[in-house]
Amino acid sequence: MTLVTLADVLQPALKGGYAVAGLVTLGWEDMRAFVAAAEAECLPVILQAGPGCRAHTPLPVLAAMFRHLAEGASVPVVAHLDHGYTLEECRQALECGFTSVMFDGSRKPLQQNIDETAAIAQMAHAAGISCEGEIGFVGYADGEASAGTDPEEAERFARETGVDALAISVGNVHLQQDRSGAGLDEARIRAIEAVTQVPLVIHGGSGVPVAQRKALARGSAICKFNIGTELRMAFGDALRSAVNADPSRFDRNAILAETHTPVVAATRQVLRMLKPKSS
Repeated sequence: MTLVTLADVLQPALKGGYAVAGLVTLGWEDMRAFVAAAEAECLPVILQAGPGCRAHTPLPVLAAMFRHLAEGASVPVVAHLDHGYTLEECRQALECGFTSVMFDGSRKPLQQNIDETAAIAQMAHAAGISCEGEIGFVGYADGEASAGTDPEEAERFARETGVDALAISVGNVHLQQDRSGAGLDEARIRAIEAVTQVPLVIHGGSGVPVAQRKALARGSAICKFNIGTELRMAFGDALRSAVNADPSRFDRNAILAETHTPVVAATRQVLRMLKPKSS
């Protein structure tokens, strides 16, 4: 079994000058492709169950799927709860067998976010798993606007919560399809990493220009890029091609099987951008 915690993969990344991909899963087909891609690249991978995924598939089922894939994998695999909004949700993930939980209190007042995140981090650490927190709100494309992370608040948050990873808001946006924009605010990133020692996380990584993603993975404290939209688009394109190739087809297993190779290829491209320089 190569099931590991978030800290197990992010601490080496912080020391080694690279980042690990947090890949947002929606079902068996994509999570299986993600692990296959990670094995092909000989890199660790973080399988993430976000709110959309959990609305479709019960948390215990997702935990079993993640753990099954990890048991057969030749690379480290993290089973990660993405955007847990309550202590009970994080507790359920812990009890189901997840090895990492991300508590999102970023919409809450600072002190409340600190207090609730600290409680969840303490619970996670007592069980031998990791905890990611978020300070500064990361907005959504065509939705809620972002609130950038204040470096002084980030330092306090990291110190008082004891989280293993810190998600920050530095120009990143969830569900962004276009990565041709201005990219991340590197000055704010430098200010945050100057006052914290914890690995930093970028949610909404699909919207970050590839060159900047690569440079920050190798030259900053950003050790985890969450990638969802980019790979969902690859899956959708492959599924559409498979369906349209023969309108008379109805066997979903045969149709979904044709998404595997394209999604593996797209995922390998994502992973290569985060590798250390020597790889």
